[in-house]
Amino acid sequence: MPAPRFARHSVSAVLLLAAFAGAAPALAQYGWGGPGWGRSRFDDGRMLRSSASARDDREGKVDAAHFIADDAGDQLGHGPIAVTTMPGTTEPARASADYEAAMIDQLVKAGYDTMKPDPQGGQVAQIRIVRDVLVPQEDKRKPVSGEVTMGASNRGTMMGMAVAVDLSKPRKALVSTRMEAQIIDRASGKALWEGRAEIATREGDDKWTDQAIANRLAAAMFDRFPTRVAANTDARQP
Repeated sequence: MPAPRFARHSVSAVLLLAAFAGAAPALAQYGWGGPGWGRSRFDDGRMLRSSASARDDREGKVDAAHFIADDAGDQLGHGPIAVTTMPGTTEPARASADYEAAMIDQLVKAGYDTMKPDPQGGQVAQIRIVRDVLVPQEDKRKPVSGEVTMGASNRGTMMGMAVAVDLSKPRKALVSTRMEAQIIDRASGKALWEGRAEIATREGDDKWTDQAIANRLAAAMFDRFPTRVAANTDARQP
């Protein structure tokens, strides 16, 4: 007598469940296959999450120095002084105003009178601002990428997959801003003092506005002004 139909179906169901139970450990990974395939980079079935590009060591770092003429004597740090912009400045007028204001602030702290410059005498402070791109802006990234590999042998088939997720935004250009300055005796045209300061920042960084950069550079350049010791700064803004 043939076996009842429900009995055959029950046997088939049992066999199917047994097959899935045996495959479950393999399906728990992204890499599947029979024994003997060995390990590969897909065997862990991992999803890779990319992090943003590493921070450039130059970001926020300031380098500054100043030099005093041997015969400057006691001429620095007092008397009337005017502030002008030297040729070669690459900043627009609006940004240049921030640097002039930062320069004036440091001159006043040093003891100069910036309100009543002497058109026939006194001193003149000339500044120049130059910007250069150190690292261009990064290209737009693909948010999701990955690889798939497949194979077959007398032991069975396999498929492996790795997925990388990168939700970070491309970094803006890394820009160098250099502030140069001279203090000149108006009557003789002799340079009494020269200084420079440079910083690297990310373009569009809210932390580093034109005003913030100008204040940081001017402060670093006039550190210990006026002295005969060249001030070299290699520090990060916290």
